[in-house]
Amino acid sequence: MVGRIKEDRQSKEERMGRPQNEYCHNENLIHPEDSCLPKSQMEQMEKSKGYAEKGLLGKIKLYLSKKPLPSATDRKKFDHDFAISTSFHGVHNIVRNRSRIRKVIWLVVVLGSVSLVVWQIYSRLINYFTWPTTTSIEVQYVEKIEFPSVTFCNLNRFQTAAVAKFGIIVFLWHTVSKVLHHQEIGANSTGFKEAIDFIESHQNFSVTDFIKNNGFYLNNSTLLACEFFGIPCGPKDFKHVFTEYGNCFTFNHGENIQGWKKVSVSGRGLSLLFDVNQEEFTDSPGLGFADAGIIFVIHSPKKEPQFVGLGLYSPVGMHTRVTIRQLKTVHQEYPWGECKPNIKLQNFRHYSTYGCLKECKAQLIEKRCGCLPFLLPDHIEFKGLCTMGTHNSSCPVSCEETEYPATISYSSFPSQKALKYLSKKLNQSHDYIRENLVNIEINYSDLNYKITQQQKAVSVSELLADVGGQLGLFCGASMITIIEIIEYLFTNFYWICIFFLLKIPEMTQRPPPSQNHLGNKNQIEEC
Repeated sequence: MVGRIKEDRQSKEERMGRPQNEYCHNENLIHPEDSCLPKSQMEQMEKSKGYAEKGLLGKIKLYLSKKPLPSATDRKKFDHDFAISTSFHGVHNIVRNRSRIRKVIWLVVVLGSVSLVVWQIYSRLINYFTWPTTTSIEVQYVEKIEFPSVTFCNLNRFQTAAVAKFGIIVFLWHTVSKVLHHQEIGANSTGFKEAIDFIESHQNFSVTDFIKNNGFYLNNSTLLACEFFGIPCGPKDFKHVFTEYGNCFTFNHGENIQGWKKVSVSGRGLSLLFDVNQEEFTDSPGLGFADAGIIFVIHSPKKEPQFVGLGLYSPVGMHTRVTIRQLKTVHQEYPWGECKPNIKLQNFRHYSTYGCLKECKAQLIEKRCGCLPFLLPDHIEFKGLCTMGTHNSSCPVSCEETEYPATISYSSFPSQKALKYLSKKLNQSHDYIRENLVNIEINYSDLNYKITQQQKAVSVSELLADVGGQLGLFCGASMITIIEIIEYLFTNFYWICIFFLLKIPEMTQRPPPSQNHLGNKNQIEEC
């Protein structure tokens, strides 16, 4: 044994006498040219060089690799300090109480409160994402109220002289109407051969242009009297529009004098006297036009006139009194409602469902046939090609609509005394007056309007207030408490990243003990 100790001393003296470069070749050191740094420091430098070459992720790893990992004592102290200082109620009672029973009680209380909060917040979120709405109805009284647009048409659409010259036009109108509505047409029907010959000889003939030039017109001979709120008006105050009734004319179309758009007294409004002149204008009873008089529709200046389902009739020899009310409807955008606020139309300044349907039908017909008909078919929407109503349909509802519900009454016109007066003034017979004159009066019943508004039942601010109330009621928590918890979780996540980045690679890459170390251990044990 004494001999072995001497040998060990001698080997130690020999090692002390070795040159530095020779000692650098010890197995616990690497790279002799790096001034013989310890192996752990060299491995750390190698890691840093590797991380620096991997972009942003490598920079993050390099930053974390330079940070020391706190000890278990420091981490435990951090958890304890958070528990006794957090504003989350009840947690400090679990940590500070020395009695295990009290700790268990407070633990149950805190966990129960957290469970209730989670359940309440979950139910509030579920309710919010069902996009609930409420509907409010409000009546607004005003000093002045906007007057609507009114579009008038003669039930006899064609001038008699033009139809006599081009009598085939009525048959063409009737034929095209049947084709567009999928009705059968007999090849041997009266006028069919004449229609074919007319089309072949008039390739560029346009029914629309023909009716514009040879249909009903509005001048001082057809509009005998016009007065709006005590102010005289005339044909120049009407705008021409083309509809299924041919030439029609709109009053208050948005280009009138600004002062005419509003009225300040109920019971007064627009008063008109028309002469339909049945001898000059005619139509075909075969198409269903067997009446004589004026058809009109009351609509918003932002919308196109829609006669289907909304047209009001005023026959000849009658005084038609119409009292209206204004009704506004506001729809919410999707997902609370069905409207799309950003949708635009190509041919109309303002969006409306009716205008959208007209454009949709026209585009489909132009795509399939290469032409635009003067009558647009209604069957297209039944086939699902032009749909309306929902947000994902071709034409969703408008976000804001204005309607004018009307109450209409009639009286015989004119009276015996007025008949003599008008006959003398117009230089026409009594029969002509009764068979051609139409008197129409339109006014407001009250200076108020009703708003039916669809509103969000729960807004974002109300949702946040509700969630905050639940947190405060059950846990005494606030926004600052949430920030404290986020900071606590982030710090622990930060330490976990450092642990996995530094400790785990060292544990997996640590080499097994060398044979020399085992030999020295055996020598010591023998000693």
